[in-house]
Amino acid sequence: MTPKHEKQEFVTVLVRDPRTQKEDSWHSYIDYEIFIHTNSMCFTRKTSCVRRRFREFVWLRQRLQSNAVLIQLPELPSKTPFFNMNNPHHVDHRRQGLQEFLEKILQNALLLSDSRLHLFLQTQLSPEDMEACVCGQTKYSVADAIQKFASLNRRFPIEDEERKKGGNDADSDSESSSSGLGPSDDSISCGCKASLASEES
Repeated sequence: MTPKHEKQEFVTVLVRDPRTQKEDSWHSYIDYEIFIHTNSMCFTRKTSCVRRRFREFVWLRQRLQSNAVLIQLPELPSKTPFFNMNNPHHVDHRRQGLQEFLEKILQNALLLSDSRLHLFLQTQLSPEDMEACVCGQTKYSVADAIQKFASLNRRFPIEDEERKKGGNDADSDSESSSSGLGPSDDSISCGCKASLASEES
C-alpha cells in the first residue's frame, strides 16, 4: 500500500478555559481544560475533555521521565512565586506552556505507550488512582477507566454514534462527574508500536 492510500494520523490537543477552583476557605487554584481530538490507534477514545491543574502536569512529567530515562522530556512552564492567578497574562502564559508541553509529549511514540499519559488525558482520575490503575491495583483496567469516564461525560455525540455502529457500546446512564474510572491499558496499546513497559514501575 502506498502512503497515498494510508490515512494520515493526527493528534490535536488544546489546553484552554482556565478556571479558578476553590480548594478550601483559604486556598484556590487554577485548572485547565484539556481537549483531545485524534484518529490515532494509540487512543481508546478519539475525543475527550478533562480538567487538570498545574501540579498534576508536574506529576505526569515526573512519571513519564522516570519511565523513559533516556528521553529528554520538554519542560513545563516554570513555577514562579510571582505567579498571580488574578493576572490574565500570567494565566495565559502558563496555559500556552502547558499546551506546548503536551504537543511535544504526544509526538513521541515511546511516551505515547505510557498508560499514565492516557489516563491523564482521558479520565479525571487523581494521580494516586492513575498510579493504582496502571499497577493493576484496581478492579478496572486503563481502557475500562477511559470508557467509563467517557460514558459519564458525553459531550461528543458523533463519536458515540460511531461507537454504537461498531457494536462496542459501553454507555452508562450515570450522571457523574469528574472522577469515574480511569482508562485501561489493554486497548491503549492496540495499534501502538511501543509496548506498555512503563507500567512495570
